Amino acid sequence: MKKKLLFIIVTLGIAATGCQKFLDVNKDPNNPLNVQESLLLPPIEQNVSDNIQGGNASINVQNYLQNIAPNQLNPGIWNYQSFNVDFDGDWNAFYVICLNNLKILNDKATTNKKWNYAAIAKILTAYTLGSATDYWGDIPYSKAFDKTHFLVPYDSQESIYNTIQSLLTAAIDDIDQNSGPVPGGDDFLYNGDMGKWRKAALSLKARYFMHLTRAPGHTAATQCDSVLKALSGAMAANDDDLKFSYGGETGSENIWNLTFSPVTTYVLNETLIETLKQRNDPRLPFIALKAEGTGKYTGRRIGAPTADLTIYSYPNNFYGGTSSSNYLMTYTESLFLQAEALFRKSGFAAAQPIYVNAINSNMSKMGLDTLSAAAVAYVASRTLTAQNGLQRIMEEKAMANLFNFETWTDWRRTGYPALVKVDGALSEIPRRILYPNSEILTNPQAQQSAKLTDRVWWDVQ
Repeated sequence: MKKKLLFIIVTLGIAATGCQKFLDVNKDPNNPLNVQESLLLPPIEQNVSDNIQGGNASINVQNYLQNIAPNQLNPGIWNYQSFNVDFDGDWNAFYVICLNNLKILNDKATTNKKWNYAAIAKILTAYTLGSATDYWGDIPYSKAFDKTHFLVPYDSQESIYNTIQSLLTAAIDDIDQNSGPVPGGDDFLYNGDMGKWRKAALSLKARYFMHLTRAPGHTAATQCDSVLKALSGAMAANDDDLKFSYGGETGSENIWNLTFSPVTTYVLNETLIETLKQRNDPRLPFIALKAEGTGKYTGRRIGAPTADLTIYSYPNNFYGGTSSSNYLMTYTESLFLQAEALFRKSGFAAAQPIYVNAINSNMSKMGLDTLSAAAVAYVASRTLTAQNGLQRIMEEKAMANLFNFETWTDWRRTGYPALVKVDGALSEIPRRILYPNSEILTNPQAQQSAKLTDRVWWDVQ
């Protein structure tokens, strides 16, 4: 069983060479300057799961999507009150904890010709960069780790997207060299199965191609062609999911299990629960638990008076157990990307069978019999038409991607799933997060004046 890992901090070199010999006498053996790839990889992977897919920014987004709700009164992040300082920790997680150490891993693995480790570093860098730019828009990267710059310039979101695709292409090239040591148990995500890492890279390519269907200088048709080309070698089964599986013992709990603790007071949102009930979705008991005090599925409505926590539903074990997995990218999402691309290019009839496969793959993963009367009836009730095709693909993708912030990107670029701002909302539903106060104070840039409701580059009306 995996234990919670203390992150390996790689100390930056001292610029003042005159102090080098003096400082050498006090080297800390517990903070080594040179760490091998197999020791760097495990904590990096856990931190990507904990701090990127499951971190504070992701929790904010789950509030915006009305999947979760704290048993607290307004105002708060749930009714769109945010301050720049709220995201200081996220910026640190992205840049200091993840991107910095991914760069160290990639550089070291490349120098040592450990191409499989280099490939994993590039794939996780692309994922982390994609997450960061979809949160903030323009961000530093090309000069972010160049110590010659006192103020680090921001790269445009368009250039970051180009970098993401270049990283994923380079990762595939590294894997295709079929050379060097292969990770084993030090790879918590795929246990060194580089064929699955290759599929994950192609699936992520498809995800980031699809984001740009409305971006300036891009067309939906061209982006969908790129999506379909990437998916031809991408994930092919639920076993290919890019996920972090937690041990479950104390100190190794699933990050979403920790999110729904009595301390946070988070429970499931009324919007989510009522949507599942209204559609007669057979996944409801796999997603949610009945409220302990009432025996009913009940979500909390933002803006309502506080109440006893026992009247609300919590996530069931598929998402909320101590040893549940945290999903970064899935085969199901790959199928929904394919369905959307086919719908946009060829219409609802071409998309329908792939769309059904996507729903069924999610149901099957949860443990639901896809041939049961309830499952068959549900899928039949959600058939695509020319009028509802994009809406239903996005609605079903959102349910299958529960607790993944990718749904927020889908909502911003398509308008689905349809959301209505919460009671007592302080603004329209946020379309980005704020730049952190720590960055404003130490690295001032024009972009940092952005508000929660401002659109990022690809989010075109």
